Amino acid sequence: MLPAMPQIHLHAEPGDYAPLVLLPGDPIRARRIAERFDGGIENARMVNENRGLHGWTGSYRGRPVSVQTTGMGTPSFSIVAEELLRLGAEQLIRVGTAGGIAPGIRTGDLVIALSACPVDGATRTYLHGDPYAPTADFALTHALYHAAQEAAIPVWVGPIASVDVFYNPDPDYTTKWRERGVLAFEMEASALFYLAARSGVQAACMLTVSDVMSEEVSSEESYLSPEELAAAVDRMIEVTLIAAPTVERLKRHPR
Repeated sequence: MLPAMPQIHLHAEPGDYAPLVLLPGDPIRARRIAERFDGGIENARMVNENRGLHGWTGSYRGRPVSVQTTGMGTPSFSIVAEELLRLGAEQLIRVGTAGGIAPGIRTGDLVIALSACPVDGATRTYLHGDPYAPTADFALTHALYHAAQEAAIPVWVGPIASVDVFYNPDPDYTTKWRERGVLAFEMEASALFYLAARSGVQAACMLTVSDVMSEEVSSEESYLSPEELAAAVDRMIEVTLIAAPTVERLKRHPR
């Protein structure tokens, strides 16, 4: 493990973040999560606002938890995750949105990623082209799944693909990944799973399906309204906050 040191992008010190950190891409979503902490956002401590990467630390039902904005895509995400790991984070959970591509998947459904196809440039850079299967931590994933089941929220569990291009023009792009059993596209989880595994910490990913993609329907045509998306994301956040603190943290192995 690398020694703690001043971080370039997260202007925080060791101990500013809880061992458990939720990772939304959107700073507005990060604020919404902090508002759910014990005592609301007024009782939470802002630990970073540099570059709009807003982060807060507080507690939920008495357990320490942080939330940290990551931005969009694996390059931005990787910077944030690397610095959180250097500051001592031990459980990282991405809470974001995804485009559903599996047959029968609907907007508002939850997707819990077992693994993430590394179709992004950052993960390929880390791997130097080596084959690798970025995979979520079982204990965290198991807890998220059962919390969703108890909340009676439709949930899909399986592989996703982390991509770099939101508006991909290739006509067969959705088809070929659907035929490979991929449930949804998103833009960060492959780097999350790789960096967590490399550092010996736990990582998981829960996503709200914001739109569905098929040969007949585009993202723009199916995208949830802002009000519907906010409600769906709030359900996902509640499930994550209930489930995650119950999972025992793993001990790190040296890097």
